[in-house]
Amino acid sequence: MNLIKSYYLLCKPNVVYMMLICALVGMLLAEDTVSSISTILIALFGIALCSGSAAAINQVIDRKADAAMTRTDQRPLPQGELSAFHASCFALVIGIFGAVILYVFINTLTMILTLASLIGYAFIYTVYLKRATPQNIVIGGLAGAAPPLLGWASISNTIDPHALLLVLIIFVWRKLISLRLLFLWLQLCVHALLPFN
Repeated sequence: MNLIKSYYLLCKPNVVYMMLICALVGMLLAEDTVSSISTILIALFGIALCSGSAAAINQVIDRKADAAMTRTDQRPLPQGELSAFHASCFALVIGIFGAVILYVFINTLTMILTLASLIGYAFIYTVYLKRATPQNIVIGGLAGAAPPLLGWASISNTIDPHALLLVLIIFVWRKLISLRLLFLWLQLCVHALLPFN
């Protein structure tokens, strides 16, 4: 049972749940009425598998850094619950399975956009941007803002301007939250250095 839990945690389930909620919003806004619950559920399943794959790849690549940080040192790889090889194989299998589901049961566009997000997060953001620039969150945030577009495309098989607007809203919203957290951190630093008692 612990092994199943380790694989589950490797997929960063809370992040994936939030992505699925955003994808569902895109799906529901893509049409006037809900035409097929099964299409929605199958698309969400495929998107979830690809998102979990991206999260697992991220953890494989960042396993040494994760082991050094208190926030992430309890993850399955730093704890030795899974090997990097097994985690990589798992990520590959669920990523391929998710892509095939989207291709066979939904549409090619959704599969391509979902794989682009997976590659954007797991490889471009994790491998390159995190180590290349402090602006990594800003640039890499596009993959995290894509779920409404994925949901919209899964229903309409189009890249609609309204879906792109949803992506932009999430992209900007996430940046505002990041800036707010930075501002709060700076306030704490200032108060620690200059007590006003």
